[in-house]
Amino acid sequence: MLRYLPFLLVLALWIYAFIDCLNTPEEEVRGLPKVVWVIIILLFGEVLVGPIAWLAAGKRRHAPAGGATPSEWHRNHRTQYVAPDDNPEFLASLKEENKKDEALLKDWEADLRRREEDLKRREGEREPGSE
Repeated sequence: MLRYLPFLLVLALWIYAFIDCLNTPEEEVRGLPKVVWVIIILLFGEVLVGPIAWLAAGKRRHAPAGGATPSEWHRNHRTQYVAPDDNPEFLASLKEENKKDEALLKDWEADLRRREEDLKRREGEREPGSE
């Protein structure tokens, strides 16, 4: 299986360069017409000359809009994270959940008391009649 790896890498680069060339607008192609680049990639793809030539010289590379790379933008626009202990919205949501849980617990306790009373009443009714 390992002996097929170089062939697969060459094939992957060949396909990538071919698709990249087809998807590149005509005004971004340098040196030769786009059709000639496609032919070069297809004819010389097995020896990697075509795909490497396309990636190195065929496509016009331009700087990102605004002059900043995405990593620079992310460095300058970091989100300020707040620990849950210091986040008032999170603490308020915890209080709301706590109130709901307490109300549910009170309902359960009241239901349990009612069932216990019903059970005691039924047992009380059975005992005098069984004697």
